[in-house]
This record gives sequence, C-alpha cells and structure tokens, in this order.
Amino acid sequence: MTQKDRYRGAIAWFEANMPVAESELHFKNPYQLLVAVMLSAQCTDKRVNEVTPALFDAFPTAEALAASTPETVFRYIKSISYPNSKTQHLLEMAQMLVRDYKGAVPDKLEELIKLPGVGRKTANVVTAVAFNTPSMPVDTHVFRVSNRIGLTNQSKTPLETEKELVKHIPQNLLTKAHHWLILHGRYVCTARKPHCEDCGIQQYCRFYHSQPKSQ
Repeated sequence: MTQKDRYRGAIAWFEANMPVAESELHFKNPYQLLVAVMLSAQCTDKRVNEVTPALFDAFPTAEALAASTPETVFRYIKSISYPNSKTQHLLEMAQMLVRDYKGAVPDKLEELIKLPGVGRKTANVVTAVAFNTPSMPVDTHVFRVSNRIGLTNQSKTPLETEKELVKHIPQNLLTKAHHWLILHGRYVCTARKPHCEDCGIQQYCRFYHSQPKSQ
C-alpha cells in the first residue's frame, strides 16, 4: 500500500465517521484558548478544564492576568503539571500581550511564538482553532499516530511531521485532521496498547499490518 493510499483511505474514513472534530478544551475567546493550551502541555485536557473556569473568572482578560502576582496565579493552577514554570509563562505572556499587542492575541504564528511559553505547537493550535487558519499542530498524539499509521516516514521531529502532513492533507481539512489524529490517539491508537481491534482505519495502518496475526 502506498502512502497516498493510506492518506486517501484514512481521510475518507474520518470524514465519514468523525465529521465533527473539535478541541476538548473549554474556552470562549482567543485569550482563553491560548491560556488553556499553555496549561495543557504535558497535562490532560480534563484537568485543564477543571482549573480554567475559576482562573478565567479571576483573570477574564490579559490585562487582569498581567496585573497579578506569581503567588496568586499559582493558587489557581497548582494542580496542573509544572505549575511554577507555567505560572511564570502565563504572567510574562499576558504582560507582553498588554505591552505589545494592546491585550489582544495576535493571529499570526510568527507573532505568537514570540510570546513567553508559546512554542510552535501552541501557536499552531491558536491560529487553527481561534482564527480558522489552516494549520497542523503536532503534539505527542499527532506525532505518534502519524508515524504509527504510516502517514509519515518515521519523522524524527514534530516539525518534520508537520511538514509531511501539510504536504499530503488538503488544506481545507488540515485543522479538522489535527483533531482527528489527536482524538484517535487519545481514545483508540493509545501509546502503550493501541486498540487495533476497534480501529476503523486498521486496513490503512502500517503498524497493524506489521503485527503477526493469530491463525
């Protein structure tokens, strides 16, 4: 099976079986999305969603967050992974938004990655989800699933994965495909023990076909 066949088959299956695919983070505007994605690094969306309602009530704008203190912010996110560094990044990010962008979240990747604590993946999520810009954010799920299925040729870095996915997936489907791969990796193609027997794209999967089959 060619790589082109894998893409064609997987995309067709996802379009038919997961026509709606969205972020599981809860947010109401680009500022809230940016904060939530920053908090979600090496943390579950479920945990982030438990923390952000009180956080957003206390700091509804970048201006409110920028005016706070590390001790205050920490109290709201202490159950999140790496709360000390994330507290510092959130405050510095908000201060830069106020200072350089009048409190508004920029809609360009090049501007977003200038913000403290914001890497390429986070910036791509914000441009894709908040501003509907065709993007392919690559987190651990997307990186693992793409390599396992055979959509990428054993890419070594997230950037390599991003470039290959962008090359093969139609631009109008990029953002949705990002969510397809995340959700597939989160609930079906799990890291330690993928649920191949429940996978709708097993016939297109390089990993599935590489496994010995019981007689």
